[in-house]
Amino acid sequence: MYKITKSEVLSTNEFDFWIEAPRIASKAQPGQFVILRINEVGERVPLTIADTDSEKGLIRLIFQVIGKTTAELSKLKAGDSLLDLTGPLGMPTEIKNYGTVMIVGGGVGIAAIFPIVKGLKKAGNRVITILGAKTAELVILQEECEQFSDELIITTDDGSLGMKGLVTEAMEQVIRREPVHCSWAIGPSLMMKFCTLTASKHDLPIYVSLNPIMIDGTGMCGGCRVTVNNSIKFACVDGPEFKGTEVNWDEFINRMKQYKAEEETCLADYEKAQVTN
Repeated sequence: MYKITKSEVLSTNEFDFWIEAPRIASKAQPGQFVILRINEVGERVPLTIADTDSEKGLIRLIFQVIGKTTAELSKLKAGDSLLDLTGPLGMPTEIKNYGTVMIVGGGVGIAAIFPIVKGLKKAGNRVITILGAKTAELVILQEECEQFSDELIITTDDGSLGMKGLVTEAMEQVIRREPVHCSWAIGPSLMMKFCTLTASKHDLPIYVSLNPIMIDGTGMCGGCRVTVNNSIKFACVDGPEFKGTEVNWDEFINRMKQYKAEEETCLADYEKAQVTN
């Protein structure tokens, strides 16, 4: 069992947990993830490791309520425990001194970029971080990202915080202003696709983190297959990080919608049952 030591509500449907997992905390690197299971009848859910405290043996997971399992997870509090927690999984981000780097996070994807921001700063890079969300309430980890960034740019769709507009507009401003040697973008599929298009216009290398459906996390089930550079890859073992310009974005985006109706139905049934009980 893996004890939750701290739980916090970040926004209407985003939650922040610190969990006791000493072995994972001692090994986890930026870009890696875990797969958790709440109980014996629960499904397996992959979540990126947002931070670690190796001295205390803790890992940090930030998630958004999308379906039934994440809704159940959001009901847990400090003192509760998870049945299973497997990790760290996936290939870590290649952390080195590139020079000037630009890291873009959108929505709950900001949680996934934070360890990359921190790692690249500690490696000696000039770090420009761009955080994007629909509204100010959904901008998470602002202070943490600012601590490890030479420059922090915030964009919101409604202009309630930072500049009004899209993260791609902020990317263009940075690229026109100064040389950037490498970039990362993690967030909604469409955001990563258009960040890739923006970077590729300027011959700027860009890496993205893909989050398709996963089951076992070891490459055995094939559920997380994606087409990268015209070849089938498994996000759980070959990724989750890939070069954005090599991803078949149309296929990936379509596959991400594959079980949307079922997710919505399960969530609605769960919420109805909660009201009834």
